[in-house]
Amino acid sequence: MFVVLAASIVLVIATIIVLYETLRLTSEHLAALPVPPRWRIVVVVLAAFAGHTAAVWIYAAAYWLLVLQLGLGAFSGVPVTSLEDCAFVSVVAYSSLGYGDHAPVGHARLLTGVEALNGLLLIGWSASFTYLAMERYWPLHGKAHAHRAATARHPADGEAGRKPLSPPAAGT
Repeated sequence: MFVVLAASIVLVIATIIVLYETLRLTSEHLAALPVPPRWRIVVVVLAAFAGHTAAVWIYAAAYWLLVLQLGLGAFSGVPVTSLEDCAFVSVVAYSSLGYGDHAPVGHARLLTGVEALNGLLLIGWSASFTYLAMERYWPLHGKAHAHRAATARHPADGEAGRKPLSPPAAGT
């Protein structure tokens, strides 16, 4: 039980860092992309999806190691025998879809429960990030000068087209 609890903490921290870095890099480079505003929103959604996909695979690797290799827990229903099966279990847990083919047993229940809570929080986080991007770029749709306006130097931006989505830290 202690190993699975410790692994859960490490997995939560690792997936938070992965999504944080994904969103941070997206924010830093979004304004500099030489694409119209609508494609910037698409880039945000794809980046968030990539961050969530990485998080799912991190949990899948943990299931493979902890459940299939070390025997800390199990899955009932359709047998889970490969990394791909673990990825399916992870997607189901992370997205809070619910169990169908595979159900966790023993210590795997703790890991899938933590993953579901983690996925819920991270999906909400990326949804709010997407909202910020849409709030910034959506009004530029349909304007002939949208691309130029998005990359032009604005006094509030400080640097041409490099304004991140998040507000500056207090005291800066």
